[in-house]
Amino acid sequence: MLGLRPTVAEQVGRVDGPLTARDAARAVEAELGRLLDEALGRARDTDPVFARDVAGRVASLVLRGGKRLRTAFAWCGWRAAGGSGDATAVLRTGAALELVQACALIHDDVMDGSPLRRGGPAVHVDLARMHEDARMAGPPEAFATSAAVLAGDLALAWADDLMTETALGSPHGPRLHREWQAMRTEMVAGQYRDIHAQATGASGVDEAVTIATLKSALYTVERPLALGASLAGAETAALDALRSAGRCAGLAFQLRDDLLGAFGDPAETGKPADDDLRTRKLTCLLAVGSRLAGDSGDREAADALAPGARAASDDTVRRMRAALERTGARSAVEARITELAAASLRHFDRSGAAPSVRREFAALVERAAGTAPRRAGEAA
Repeated sequence: MLGLRPTVAEQVGRVDGPLTARDAARAVEAELGRLLDEALGRARDTDPVFARDVAGRVASLVLRGGKRLRTAFAWCGWRAAGGSGDATAVLRTGAALELVQACALIHDDVMDGSPLRRGGPAVHVDLARMHEDARMAGPPEAFATSAAVLAGDLALAWADDLMTETALGSPHGPRLHREWQAMRTEMVAGQYRDIHAQATGASGVDEAVTIATLKSALYTVERPLALGASLAGAETAALDALRSAGRCAGLAFQLRDDLLGAFGDPAETGKPADDDLRTRKLTCLLAVGSRLAGDSGDREAADALAPGARAASDDTVRRMRAALERTGARSAVEARITELAAASLRHFDRSGAAPSVRREFAALVERAAGTAPRRAGEAA
């Protein structure tokens, strides 16, 4: 067992005054610990080898870190729609979002061949090492890929179990479940469009935005906001405003992730800094760079950033970074992030949320998008 964990009610009870989004993110850590204790116990009852090798690795990844942004956005959606009182349902929704995020990360790392996640080895890499250390039969990569797919499936099953229990206990359960259903389908569609773009050599900006929206923006911000608001019985107008705010903030978050994937410091991000460039993944950053290179007649940059080429060497990655700087793609994406973040705040203000909740949301958008906070008195 991971050890005794306080319940959500006990954790919330330690917070003086109304909970903030940051408090909610901390409280969900306790709920995740308790839920994973129970899940690991059930896994051991089912099979101890499975529990040790698969369930234990899922729990470890979930508890290893992450910004808990999805929990915080669900909290903001709940508060924006007038949520108050018992916070258990929204925090359990946050925990379910963290579990579905673990599923996405595990599967994404397998598909992309990424070696690092949250400052440690990706699950498939850890499983390959286990295979080698135990001198098991067969190629470690095949075993690790198969086992990691199962680990991601388990994280999704745990998330679905938790969300089903939460929806059944809520007077707004049907709305909550519809949001959850849509989110899961969008995630799978986005992941497929990602690998489809790789296979077809797609390079268009519109294609890249579609992938970014489906694969990341919706389930990072828009759906968490809507899930939280649904728990509070949000009116249609407020829910529409929150959806618009979430889509803008979510896309800003993904564009920031694109920049970190090309220029970030692995010591700070917990993942490699050049995977997207090395595999020539169709990100918005790469698509904008390719377009700007073509528009300006910069043949060297166009060749460096061309989609569908073979895996890039260290030297090519350096040339790609230089091309993204020289064409102005990096600056253009930075500017778009700022625009999207500002638009998100304007939409959120239309939700009718209290000023304190609007301030919390603005701080969250700043964290997600890496933008400067809005100055006091500045138009939203």
